Amino acid sequence: MSEKGAEESAKASPSSGEKQLPRRKQELDYWKRNAARLRTRNLGTGLLIGAFVVGMFSYTILSVKQGRVLEELDDEARVHIMRGPRTGANS
Repeated sequence: MSEKGAEESAKASPSSGEKQLPRRKQELDYWKRNAARLRTRNLGTGLLIGAFVVGMFSYTILSVKQGRVLEELDDEARVHIMRGPRTGANS
């Protein structure tokens, strides 16, 4: 008789895996229902981050090029100042 009681109590209390099974099924159903919406959000987020990175890279490259152009102009101006004015007498 005690064996029957032990068997019934063992059957009555589900294991931890059996307890998690309904929860996992609910999660799977949730992901199946909302997969398209999540995919769209992820795509939008990826495009937004990509646009930010490309914009920041472009801005940085443009700034560096402008700096180089200004440095070249400064170098050319220094050369012309050192040479002095070009007139018919000293050319």
